[in-house]
Amino acid sequence: MNIAYIPVRGGSKSIPMKNIKLMMGRPLVYWVVKAACECADIDAVYVSSDSEVIRDEVSSFGFSKLEVIDRSTESATDKATTEVGMLEFASRNMFENIVLVQATSPLLTATDLTKGFAALKDADSVLSVVNQKRFIWEKETAGFAIPVNYDVQHRPRRQEFEGYLVENGAFYITSRCALMCSKSRVSGKIRVVEMPSESYIEIDEPEDWEIVEAILSRRVVAADVVRIKMFLTDCDGTLTDGGMYYDSDGERMKKFNTRDGVGLRMLRERGIVTGIITGEESESVLRRAEKVGVDELLMGIDNKVIAIETLCDKYGIDKDSVAYIGDDLNDVAAICCVGLGMSVSDAASDAKESAKYVTKAGGGKGAVREAADYILKNERLLT
Repeated sequence: MNIAYIPVRGGSKSIPMKNIKLMMGRPLVYWVVKAACECADIDAVYVSSDSEVIRDEVSSFGFSKLEVIDRSTESATDKATTEVGMLEFASRNMFENIVLVQATSPLLTATDLTKGFAALKDADSVLSVVNQKRFIWEKETAGFAIPVNYDVQHRPRRQEFEGYLVENGAFYITSRCALMCSKSRVSGKIRVVEMPSESYIEIDEPEDWEIVEAILSRRVVAADVVRIKMFLTDCDGTLTDGGMYYDSDGERMKKFNTRDGVGLRMLRERGIVTGIITGEESESVLRRAEKVGVDELLMGIDNKVIAIETLCDKYGIDKDSVAYIGDDLNDVAAICCVGLGMSVSDAASDAKESAKYVTKAGGGKGAVREAADYILKNERLLT
């Protein structure tokens, strides 16, 4: 049995609650959990944390292989090594091989892990590395500097320089037996798996976060985003905050966000069909739709998938070229049936898990504008 072990501490001094801070609309740890759960060689994925807040957040991910477990205070201190947590876990659980996965490496993919297990077949341990073509220097006792990995009299050209391998901290694989005997994450005969050079950065400081999020964004574009020709949105909980407001006469009112209207206008200006699909009949929604000038308003809709298919037939657009954003259980089928399913950050867990992109903003707080910006940015990258 192969298991993945992902230690996630609650304490982080440089970036508070770093492991569940949103990156590309998902908690940071989500990305490595996803990679581990999608790897066919891994039978179970354990996220270990001393934080109840983190445990609750990770439990909401909904992956079938995932199990969230407690982590002792002793293994979660600043001074405790990762091996302390691994050995604590190994003493309580039986398995054949363990892959240590670190949440600070969100660029990890299931393919990387698959390569790792393939390399383990004739080795005792495996670790992930990147090839760095940098010239290294070190200081002598007298304070003068000397080169470590090249001859200054024969400086190689970059294309002729083999470079050197550096741990990127993404994953380490070893057997339970080797771990218990060596007390180390790697031992014996060790093989390496090279990951792309961009995965060199581990997230330790705020500036690391910005760089990695930009890289991850480009990856998501390449993997999931097609050219969007139609953008559709739910209303309550997406265009609004889902709250119920009443005036002095008892008339129900809704609170909309001005930025969302601008986002819908920006999409229309780029030739993208826009529409609102909602399950209720509401005068306030009608007035809002007229105000922002959406192309389509469908109210009183029970089956949003059929509504989407009807609009696709009307405009001659394939569902793969449609984006839909929602927030609740009645949006899940719609999110799943289009090319780019999206949800707001405070959506129901099923809606978020079904979405390819989750906004940082909540419903009624500029989430639709954020979704529009995301689509338009990706459109520029695709052209």
